[in-house]
Amino acid sequence: MTIMQKFVWVVAILGNLLALLYLNYSGSAVAVILLALTVTYSIIGCYDMFYSKHTLNRLYPVVAYVRYFLESYRVEIQQYFIANDTEERPFNREQRSLVYQRSKNVRDTIAFGTQRDLVEQNYLSLWHSLHPKTISDQAKRVRVGGPDCTQPYDASYLNISAMSFGSLSANAIEALNLGAKKAGCYHNTGEGSASPYHLKHGGDIVWQIGTGLFGCRDQDGLFNAQSFSAMATKPQVKMIEIKLSQGAKPGHGGVLPAAKITKEIAEIRNIATDKDCVSPAVNPECTTPKALLNFIVRLRQLSGGKPVGFKLCIGNPVEFLSLCKAMLETGITPDFITVDGAEGGTGAAPVEFSNRLGMVCLESVYFVHNALVATGLRDNIKIIASGKTASSFDLLSKIAMGADVVNAARTMMMSIGCIQSRHCNTNMCPTGIATQDPARSKAINVSEKSERVKNFHHNTLKSFFELVGSMGLDDPDKLMPQMLKRRSPYGQLISGGNLIPQLEAKILLSEGRLEGAWKEWWQQADGEEFYAEDNYILRPAEQH
Repeated sequence: MTIMQKFVWVVAILGNLLALLYLNYSGSAVAVILLALTVTYSIIGCYDMFYSKHTLNRLYPVVAYVRYFLESYRVEIQQYFIANDTEERPFNREQRSLVYQRSKNVRDTIAFGTQRDLVEQNYLSLWHSLHPKTISDQAKRVRVGGPDCTQPYDASYLNISAMSFGSLSANAIEALNLGAKKAGCYHNTGEGSASPYHLKHGGDIVWQIGTGLFGCRDQDGLFNAQSFSAMATKPQVKMIEIKLSQGAKPGHGGVLPAAKITKEIAEIRNIATDKDCVSPAVNPECTTPKALLNFIVRLRQLSGGKPVGFKLCIGNPVEFLSLCKAMLETGITPDFITVDGAEGGTGAAPVEFSNRLGMVCLESVYFVHNALVATGLRDNIKIIASGKTASSFDLLSKIAMGADVVNAARTMMMSIGCIQSRHCNTNMCPTGIATQDPARSKAINVSEKSERVKNFHHNTLKSFFELVGSMGLDDPDKLMPQMLKRRSPYGQLISGGNLIPQLEAKILLSEGRLEGAWKEWWQQADGEEFYAEDNYILRPAEQH
């Protein structure tokens, strides 16, 4: 027997006897409590040893529950008592504190110097100028809308990324949308459709059409043009985004656990309430590159000429180049492409998908930018970057690598109170944000939290424009990949994107001038289908 098994027998035999004798002798309340404790311990211990299904309980009766209790709060213990300011994931304490400080309009400076190792491998930094400049108001918005768009939209550099009602509570959605209205940015609905809570306060909306076609589907789950048009033509809806995939779970449909599906959510999405809502991995309207482009044309017409684009996480480069070929062959282009990095977050995702699939944001934005430049399509298409933006430097780095605007999700959640408890998939969110529990969600003060969204947006953009000005630039549009510096394994500073050479304008249209990876990827690309074999062998740059 283990020591704890022996201890259970000692308490059950000797402990209960002594407690009973003490009760007979004194009759005090203390004696009653002592007897109750020994009897309870004995009952739990005996149950654990003889009936428990868990090995730990059988070998370590009663005390095993202490282990289970501590394990259930492992994340919180790590977060509050063990991890230092810069080592936590996905957002460390330094990043979270910055978001909270800017949301509350309190001091966001640091004292005594940086805690970062400025010469560690892959550390990102910028070179400043001795001639700083000020950004004009005219350069603080970005127009989205290609030649076929009749209702272009002037977007902020920082916006609220896709988060669905269902994944988030009604009050959380309201706070974000009212915050978007106050901040002057847009609010992406996420794939769960534009709910009444997205529309209530009048903040600008980007309506995301997910693979499940929620909000514009019929009883059979097929696209319903009438339902789409009724929502898309609302003045509050500024742009339409077709979701192909997302960084947190590329190649996998969205998941809304049954525990979080209320009758209201089921009605909005036109789904059942008694099982997980699993979106298909593939949008039924976008099974080939040309089908996707034809769907864009259809949605643009049905919406009255509003900007229409698509969201994806970059995987096999050939498949994105197939899209580019389809654009050239059909003459159809999206108004924007949202590039989601593999480091992006979600409410629920398989571990392997989240950890091992997809290209990270900076790399994928740089690739998409290069591909569009090299095909002569870049001028008509805006790039929206999505994936882990906590600071103005995060925002700037994505713009420098080729993005036009940036979306943020988790840090916007933090601005309304998220503490990174990582309970989004359990319906037990301690701050009432990622839950459908009315008691929890009701605790969110919509008006107060919307101010924090506005503050975070305003203060982050203020810092962003100051950073751009410190580099000697008067317009964020002048940022270029080489302005972002990365520390090499040899301790040298190298320009961002140097591992893949920046392509010349329209060079992919003259294949004779191509060489290396781009040549092989472009030759393999096919505008008629997405799938392509991953047969290019990646090597260090010096071996090509």
